[in-house]
Amino acid sequence: MSNSATNDQEPALIEVGSGDGQRKIAVRVRAGAAPGLIWLGGFNSDMQGTKALALDAWAAEHGRACVRFDYSGHGESGGAFIDGTIGRWLEESVAVFARFCRGPQIVIGSSMGGWIALLLAREIARREASPASLAGLVLIAPAPDFTEQLMWNQFTPEIQQEIQTKGVWMRPSPYGDGAPYPITRGLIEDGRNHLLLGNAIEVGCPVRILQGAQDPDVPWQHAFALAHRLPSEDVVLTMIQDGDHRLSRPQDIARIIAAVAEI
Repeated sequence: MSNSATNDQEPALIEVGSGDGQRKIAVRVRAGAAPGLIWLGGFNSDMQGTKALALDAWAAEHGRACVRFDYSGHGESGGAFIDGTIGRWLEESVAVFARFCRGPQIVIGSSMGGWIALLLAREIARREASPASLAGLVLIAPAPDFTEQLMWNQFTPEIQQEIQTKGVWMRPSPYGDGAPYPITRGLIEDGRNHLLLGNAIEVGCPVRILQGAQDPDVPWQHAFALAHRLPSEDVVLTMIQDGDHRLSRPQDIARIIAAVAEI
């Protein structure tokens, strides 16, 4: 699918946070009917990725509203990636949802965005009245609790010691340009304030999970653990036997769009 017209325009910028923590968040909004779509990207990714653009193009084709944005330290948003935490990125997600979403919404979360989507659903449920509501969640290789289960618990004692003493470890990356990226003590410690997999997760809407069995970053067992924590009604886990972490092939995109259309 080709890039949509909104990618040729400057994004809207909103300010989130206060004082030294204030940052500008870049948001791209497509007007349209409900249920609208809101995209929550992954760790160290942005809203110009293959899946995000494909969903925006599908929204344009079907006259649906669509909201995409970059977390601070990502893409077109302000702030430094090294300052990022789950709580900080959740705050931005809540602010974008409240500012730009109206009526029922399908939240599509990829990798870390799946964790943020679940936390966002919990925040929405806590609010007495809102102009926007949840129609469903579509989670792509969701990575709830990844800072603890998929990072900290998997790190060697040497890496853990470096994070504790220096406050940061530069992790090699197999993606993008291959440049290492920082894993900070703040990211790990803040992540512990947002862990979900130890208890039942009430989201109050249908959930569709798509997981690649060949995912080297988020093992398929992680998706099963999440599914067991969700209410049994209207939760569907689709295992893609030859799928990797990105799930960005044409056939993967088709499955994601089918899940969105089903809701």
